[in-house]
Amino acid sequence: MAVPPQARTVSDVGEAGTIAAIRAAAPSALNGDDAAVLAAAAPNARQVCTTDILVEGQHFSLDWSTPGEVGTKAVTQNFADIQAMGARPTAVLMSLAVPGETPVDVVRGIARGIGTAASPWAAELVGGDVVRSTQLIISLTALGVLAGPDPALTIDGAAPGHTVIASGPLGHSAAGLALLRHFGRRDRVPDDEILQRLVQWHCAPTLTVGRGSVARATGASSMTDNSDGLIRDVTTLAERSGVIIDLDSAAIEPDADLRHAAEVLDVDPWTWVLGGGEDHTLIGTTAFQPSAGYRTIGRALRVPDTDPNVDDGVEQHVLVDGAVPAVTTGWSSL
Repeated sequence: MAVPPQARTVSDVGEAGTIAAIRAAAPSALNGDDAAVLAAAAPNARQVCTTDILVEGQHFSLDWSTPGEVGTKAVTQNFADIQAMGARPTAVLMSLAVPGETPVDVVRGIARGIGTAASPWAAELVGGDVVRSTQLIISLTALGVLAGPDPALTIDGAAPGHTVIASGPLGHSAAGLALLRHFGRRDRVPDDEILQRLVQWHCAPTLTVGRGSVARATGASSMTDNSDGLIRDVTTLAERSGVIIDLDSAAIEPDADLRHAAEVLDVDPWTWVLGGGEDHTLIGTTAFQPSAGYRTIGRALRVPDTDPNVDDGVEQHVLVDGAVPAVTTGWSSL
């Protein structure tokens, strides 16, 4: 008896059939040969590349997210790294380790999510690889172009006196994850517009196209994205730059959506703002006025010869209103 198309697994269709499903879901004229040939960068432009791995059960759950949302999430976390350099994403490669019993529709949905999320950037899924595995693992590599002679935005460019800027929400992904864990299943999260919005942000966060490139063009000196938690990521930037960053509590305080979710779960929303990651909010520093789409959230300070900001013998490079923040932990993949 023939297997209905919608019930076919990757074992049923094999490598060639799985790749064909990916190409059909995220079509690109560049995808299909032994390797993709990309156009050469313009004069004074440089190539930028980054890669991330998503492991089912650790970085996403198909019990909570649709395959398309997983693809979107994979693109966002890679494109955030490209944008944090001030570069423009141009192409994506996906390597997929997949159990044989995985429905082809799951693979097709992941590829479709990648193609849809990459499309606003004029980027395409141009190739990759598929192998059999005991666990679903997605490895995405994003390529980008850094246009012009100006230096890339790096995490070591902050200087005393610079303004700390941010573009995007803080704590929304962590709040969405907390809601999913509390209610156990996505369909059990109350039909509440705010709660649903937070869950959606955790499952499929998005970026505003070009926001990192704009910051670079308007004089930003450093940038990173909030992937591991606000305090943890800003600490890395501060340490690498040799400064102290003092965040303004009024500028980063939990917004109305977070306060509403916190009331439902009876928790402190500050833990989401300070320790939650995966919002992929762009955070940087500049000596100028914040460019469009950015807000001021703090300032960079000189490290004094005798630093009073020491907690249990550990030097604090990030403060909130001049004091050690209540939450200093974040996400760690290891």
